[in-house]
Amino acid sequence: MSVLFKRPLLVVGLLLGALLVLLILLVMMSLQIGPFYREEPPAYLKTEEAVVIGPQGNQKETIILPVTKVLFEYIDINNGCGPHFEGQCVNMRSGPGEDYPVVMRLRNGMVLKVGGKVERAGRTWYKIVFDEWIRYPERVTGSWYVAADFVSPLLDEGDRNLQYGVNGSSTKRIIVERSKQMLYAYDGGELFMETSISTGVELTPTQLGTFTIFKKTPSRYMQGPIPGLSDQYYDLPGVPWNLYFTSDGAVIHGAYWHNNFGQPSSHGCVNLPPDQAYKLYTWAVVGARVIVKD
Repeated sequence: MSVLFKRPLLVVGLLLGALLVLLILLVMMSLQIGPFYREEPPAYLKTEEAVVIGPQGNQKETIILPVTKVLFEYIDINNGCGPHFEGQCVNMRSGPGEDYPVVMRLRNGMVLKVGGKVERAGRTWYKIVFDEWIRYPERVTGSWYVAADFVSPLLDEGDRNLQYGVNGSSTKRIIVERSKQMLYAYDGGELFMETSISTGVELTPTQLGTFTIFKKTPSRYMQGPIPGLSDQYYDLPGVPWNLYFTSDGAVIHGAYWHNNFGQPSSHGCVNLPPDQAYKLYTWAVVGARVIVKD
C-alpha cells in the first residue's frame, strides 16, 4: 500500500516542477533576458505606417521609409504663391519626392495638419492628414506630401471647444460691422485691433446677432456646395485660424484665396487677411462674444 501511496505524490511533484520551470521561462521572456532576448524590431515596423517606394529610374530595389512622429501638428505655407496663383506656388505631391506627381498648388497663408515626416535623400517631407469631418471626402484621394523647405512649423495646441451646456464669459468681444466691412476686437474698453473684412454676399449674408465663440481650430477643410445654402463649388484645404460662432457654421477665419477685403465675398463667414486672422485667433478665447451688426 505504501508504494501505491507514493506514486501519486511523485506525479504531483513532477507536475509542480514542470509548472515552476514554465513560470521561470515566461518571466525570462517578459524581461527579455537569457536565451529569449531579441533585438528591437526595425524602426519602420514600430511606426504607424511607412512609405514603400518601388524600383524606378536608377533605383533597382524597393525602399521602405518610415513615417515618423513630429513635435508639432501644423505647418504654415509661407513660400507659396498669391491668392490667384500668381508667382511660384509650393507643390503638394502624392509621395515624398519630386519624382511624384503634383496633386495641388499651395498658396501663402494655408495652414495644414501634419501626420508625420519622411526623410529621403537628405530631404524632409511632411505628410499631410485630414482627420476632421469632410463634406466631400471623395475629393481627397491618395497621400499628400510637402517639402519642409517651403513651410514653417506651428506650435499650436490644436482644437479647443466650449464645454457643452456651459455659457462662456470673457471681457473680450469682437464686433463685425457689415455696412462698413470692418471688424473691431476689444478687451473691455481697450481696442485690440481693427481690420477690413469680407462678410457674406447678398444670397448668403453673415447672420446678425450676438453670439459666443464656441470652438477654435488652426485649420479647416472647407468645401461647397453646401446643401440648402449655396450651390457654388469650392474646395479649400488648410483654411487658417477659425473661430466658430454660430450653429449654422459661420466662422471668422483667414482667407488665402482672395484679397477683396472691404467688400462682401463669402458664403456667410467673416474673412480676414491670413496675418490678421492669426493675430485675432491667438488673442481670442473660447467664450468671447461676437456681435454682428449693420
